[in-house]
Amino acid sequence: MTHSLREVFKEYMSERRIRKSRLVNKDGRCNIEYGNVMHKNRFAYLLDIWTTFVETRWRYVILHFVASFTLSWFIFGLVWYWIARNNGDLTWQNPPEDHVSCVANVMCLTTAFLYSLETQTTIGYGNRYVTYLCPGAVTLIIIQSLMGAIINCFWCGVIMTKIALPKKRAKTIQFSESAVICPKKGTLCLQIRVANLRKTLMIGSQIYGKLLRTTVTQEGETIILDQVNIDFTVDAGMDNLFFVCPLTLYHVIDKASPFYEMAVDTLHQQEFELVVFLDGTAESTSSSCQVRTSYIPQEIMWGYDFLPIISRSKEGKYRVDFSNFCKVVAVPTAHCSRCYHNEAGHHHHSITGIENQGFEVIDIDVPTNTKM
Repeated sequence: MTHSLREVFKEYMSERRIRKSRLVNKDGRCNIEYGNVMHKNRFAYLLDIWTTFVETRWRYVILHFVASFTLSWFIFGLVWYWIARNNGDLTWQNPPEDHVSCVANVMCLTTAFLYSLETQTTIGYGNRYVTYLCPGAVTLIIIQSLMGAIINCFWCGVIMTKIALPKKRAKTIQFSESAVICPKKGTLCLQIRVANLRKTLMIGSQIYGKLLRTTVTQEGETIILDQVNIDFTVDAGMDNLFFVCPLTLYHVIDKASPFYEMAVDTLHQQEFELVVFLDGTAESTSSSCQVRTSYIPQEIMWGYDFLPIISRSKEGKYRVDFSNFCKVVAVPTAHCSRCYHNEAGHHHHSITGIENQGFEVIDIDVPTNTKM
């Protein structure tokens, strides 16, 4: 029991360490922090207040929504209280019986706050109303009505924009948990599977990748997160994909590919991160969105291929079986790209070698008399 818990804990810590080390999480969120940002640059967030609120989390949006309305009602309630006090309308001022109030039935701070709320929300119960004898009260009701309309428009826009964000559409685009390397179409290819879980299409979809790694230049400069372009193709080409069913993306491992010098026994010793992007426009909302995910060396399987998931029923309908979406099967695959193309080059096997389970040991009788 203790050994099992120890193994689970080690696996959890390993996954957590990998999650922290990768730049892009599997769900597409970027794992990056900004430090030592100048105060004047932070002020830019206030200048772009619209984008700041749209990108703010819902809990803070709701908090600011409630606070803005409540604070505006209270501030204008204080102004109404000040007008009633100057006119002698309050109860503690003992107004005479023939006294004409600026706002009827505003006799304390509570009633002033209620009148401010009723004015800004256009409730108008009829118990409290402004009279024509106070020009200041008429001016204030106009200002508060305009301010209330501006606040309503702002928050309606923020909430509608957050609801319609294309990030939510990206949740219905799914990538395979791992990538595979196997022969395909006469060459060695790295493959990734992607699926659209909605029946509405992604128009003008484009797929590309970036390989992120630390490199050292000839001048001795260390470049962290050096980006190398990774081209992906499908059967229909690179652009304007007909994304109506799950697609398999192919990256040809040729001499121009950064995977060309890797092999089955050296792949997991590498330090890189393959980030895959899918850009497109949602057919239903005409909003552009980007879906991304990443693969580290431990998530790339050499010598495996994806199981087929598209079939045709007896009725002639096409069927997609998502239970096989991430499942793979072992296939005969060359040890490296050089081996596949029978090119001369250095051998990639490790010094310790790889155990061949199918090798059979037999005894060979060596004759005593031999000639060289």
